[in-house]
Amino acid sequence: MTVRTTQPEILPPGSANRTADGMHQRLGGGGGAFRDENLDMLSRVLDTWFRVPGTNIRFGVDGVVGFIPGVGDLLGGMASCIIVLAAYFRGVPLITIARMVANLAIEVVAGLVPVLGNLFDIGWRANRRNYHLLEQTLAAPRRDTARDWLFMGLLGLGLLALAMLPFLLLLWLGGSLLHSLNAPGWR
Repeated sequence: MTVRTTQPEILPPGSANRTADGMHQRLGGGGGAFRDENLDMLSRVLDTWFRVPGTNIRFGVDGVVGFIPGVGDLLGGMASCIIVLAAYFRGVPLITIARMVANLAIEVVAGLVPVLGNLFDIGWRANRRNYHLLEQTLAAPRRDTARDWLFMGLLGLGLLALAMLPFLLLLWLGGSLLHSLNAPGWR
C-alpha cells in the first residue's frame, strides 16, 4: 500500500478566482490571456521591445504604429486597453483603473501631435505604467489608493486650468481693447 501525500498549491498574487461565476478563471486568471506573464509581455512589446543601437533608448510597437496617419494612435490605444480590461476583471480598485485610463488618454491625446506625439509616447510608456499599477495592486490587495486619488485630482486641476485658458485669454484681450479705446489719443 502506497501512501500519497499532497502538497498545497501556492498561487501568485491575483491568481485566485475572485468572481462567483468563474469569470476570472475563464478570462485568464488561471491560464489565459490575462495572466501576469502575458500582460507583462504585452506591455513590453507595446512600449520597450526595441532598443536604438548604442543607446539605452527603448521603444515598442505602440511608438512605431503611431506614425501611421489617422489610425496609428487609435490602434495603439486599443491594444493598450487589454491591460486595463485585465485589471478590471482581476478586481483592481476602480480608482486605479481610472488612473490607468488616464495614462492611456494622455498617451493617445499627446500622440495625435505628429512626430512630437510619437516621441512623447516613447517616453511616457503608458502600458508599462499600467502594468506596474496592476502588479502593485495585485501584490497588495489592500493597497492604499491615496496616490491614485492624488494623481486624478492633479489631473483634474490641470484639465480645469487648460479649460480656463481660453476664457482668461479673452478676458485679457477684452481688457486690452477697452483700455486702448479709453486712451486719450483715440477720441
